Amino acid sequence: MIERLETGTRMSKIVKHNGVAYLCGQVGDGESVAEQTRECLSRIDALLQKAGSSRSGILQAIVWLADMSDFDEMNSVWDAWVPEGNAPARACGEARLARAELKVEIIITAAYAEPDKSADI
Repeated sequence: MIERLETGTRMSKIVKHNGVAYLCGQVGDGESVAEQTRECLSRIDALLQKAGSSRSGILQAIVWLADMSDFDEMNSVWDAWVPEGNAPARACGEARLARAELKVEIIITAAYAEPDKSADI
C-alpha cells in the first residue's frame, strides 16, 4: 500500500511504501549556507518523525548546492547532524535551485518501522 502525507496538487511531502519513506526536497531560510542547512535539517527531522522514522533510519541523501564552494560549510552542519555510525548513502552536486536566494536543498529516503501485520492473521 502507498501512503501519501501532506499531499497537495503538485506533490506530497512524504510518500511511504514497503517500509521506505520518500521525503520531498527541503530547503531553509537564512543568509548563509550553514543557516539554510540547519533549518533544512530541522524540517527533515519533523518530516522523519511524521513518517515514523528518524535520522538513524536515513538510507540515502541527495544534497544540491547552488555553489559547490559552499560544500565545506554545508558539511560542517551536516556532519554534526548525522548520528555517528549511521551515515547514509549520499550524493552532492551543484544545481540551480528553485529560487535565487536558496543555497541548499536536501532530499531524503528513510526506512520506517511498519506495523506488525502478523497480528491480523
